[in-house]
Amino acid sequence: MTETIAGVQIPDTSVVRDATELIRETTTPLIYNHSRRVFLFGSLQARKLGISPDPELLYVAALFHDTGLVPPYRSEEQRFELDGAGQARAFLLDHGYSEADAQTVWTAIALHTTPEVPYQMAPEIAATTAGVETDVLGLNLHNVADEIKAVTEAHPRPDFKRQILQAFTDGFAHRPDSTFGTVNADVLEHFVPGFRRTDFVEVIESSAWPE
Repeated sequence: MTETIAGVQIPDTSVVRDATELIRETTTPLIYNHSRRVFLFGSLQARKLGISPDPELLYVAALFHDTGLVPPYRSEEQRFELDGAGQARAFLLDHGYSEADAQTVWTAIALHTTPEVPYQMAPEIAATTAGVETDVLGLNLHNVADEIKAVTEAHPRPDFKRQILQAFTDGFAHRPDSTFGTVNADVLEHFVPGFRRTDFVEVIESSAWPE
């Protein structure tokens, strides 16, 4: 039976069912519920943007986008976004999707913490970022005001602000160098004593190039 939340249909396909089962079983309720909200808000924001992402690809991008914060997906050195992107890409290829579709989802996840750029790209990439920015940052909440209750009743967000910040901290405090040039450095600066972000100007000034 097709599930509909806030006027958004959850695709009733094998890849969606498999992604749902996998992420529910291998991550935390925080990540699972947040990821489902990202799909729902991303779908709703896409309507406002006048774009039509492929529902299955958007769903997989949303479900996998934060998996790099938690084991068994979390790695030791690279950006957490790349962990989730790689897992989603492999998942889609294993399910018979094309390289092009898998790469679109990879890009959607890899860029979901990068402001502005995703909105100039494929609908799935734009909608993933739109969903993330709605649920985490509260951006453009007015666009989904009529649907917020239905979304959060289906996937509650109790104490979400504190919990997601803790998940971010736990997800990349052990690989601080991976936050260079990203919003993730803000998290470590707030919550990890002694952390000092890598300064872009200092990198240039101290580079190996002679003057």
